[in-house]
Amino acid sequence: MSLVLVLLFVLFLLMGLPVAIVIGASTMAALNLGDVPLMVVPQQMFAGINSFALVAVPMFVLAGDILAQGEISKRLIAFADSLLGFIKGGLSVVSVLAGVFFAAISGSGAATTAAVGASLVPELKRKGYDPASAASLIAAAGTIGVVIPPSVPMIIYAVIAQESVKSLFLAGFIPGVAMGLGLMIVAVIQGYRRAYPRGTSLSLKTIVRTFFAASWGLMAPLIILGGIFSGVFTPSEAAVVAVNYAILVSLFIYRDLTLRGLYRIILRAGVTTAVILFVIAASSVLSWTLASWQVPNAIAALALSLTDNVFLLLLVVMALILITGVFLETASALIILTPMLLPLAAQLGIGTVHFGIIIVVGLAIGMVTPPVAINLFVASSTTDQPVERIARAVVPYLAVLIVVYLMIAYIPVIFAS
Repeated sequence: MSLVLVLLFVLFLLMGLPVAIVIGASTMAALNLGDVPLMVVPQQMFAGINSFALVAVPMFVLAGDILAQGEISKRLIAFADSLLGFIKGGLSVVSVLAGVFFAAISGSGAATTAAVGASLVPELKRKGYDPASAASLIAAAGTIGVVIPPSVPMIIYAVIAQESVKSLFLAGFIPGVAMGLGLMIVAVIQGYRRAYPRGTSLSLKTIVRTFFAASWGLMAPLIILGGIFSGVFTPSEAAVVAVNYAILVSLFIYRDLTLRGLYRIILRAGVTTAVILFVIAASSVLSWTLASWQVPNAIAALALSLTDNVFLLLLVVMALILITGVFLETASALIILTPMLLPLAAQLGIGTVHFGIIIVVGLAIGMVTPPVAINLFVASSTTDQPVERIARAVVPYLAVLIVVYLMIAYIPVIFAS
């Protein structure tokens, strides 16, 4: 039955069916062969999304979509430019710092890529930067959007692994900053090699002016994360606070959003959320099926029988995560891999929080690794650059992200304490 499930999964995936349908149809076929009552399917689908923590998912998606529009993203970029624009090729470094700022608001890699790309790419082109390289850097910086909290994938992982969302959010800061610093180093090296111009001159007056202009955007992560870590509200309540804050700032302070525009954003966020929750529901059936057949324990036993070298086994797990992220969308891959690999991670002595960071960062890297590579497609749509050119230009940024990924996995004292 396991073999049937795998073969059907691959077949349906190659046919181009939506991932949720692939997961659900292959699992139902395997269950039917095993004479398991199909009433299990709707029961497990409902159980998979019957979690208070998942309330945060649609709210953070909506908040990120609202904040990605208009003035907030532009003012955050202006502030980042005042801090680092003076470096040679500084606008590239600014695009990474802007990605870090927006990551602390949106919780989504695609939203981070879209917000930074739409605001920065025209200026990068005007100043003579290679457009494909600029777009690929912004796409790579977008991966930080799901690592620095708030993070939608971390919420999904917390629900599956029965771990604290707060603990995962807290553990995501240093890895996210490390990814940003790695990308900045590559951007600076390229800036000198390609003789890119400097951006805004360093000026305390400009920094102060742009800081106050961007203060409403900068306050968003302070309110959201400060409220979570201080215990004032739960992550789910924080997501609702984020939506209300985003609406307040966009409608009444910056006044760059109309009620009609808000309606369109809510519809778009609703569609995105429906897709995510459908995938979670279908994957819950798959997870239950695999657990019933003792597949995760069998995988752990098989891996441990091959070698007792913990470092080598961890490398194999990381490679599997990276490869899965290449072919599957983040939420789908997360829901499939987590229950399968958690028992093995426990056998290797990897804590649940540390493993959560490993799997989220690994799948985030998949966002810039073709053929799925959602960040590359978003960057392509916002920059009018062919995906093929962006995919070639992303290689140096992808390399540094993998180096940081290895450091996150093998130096847990620093990155996931």
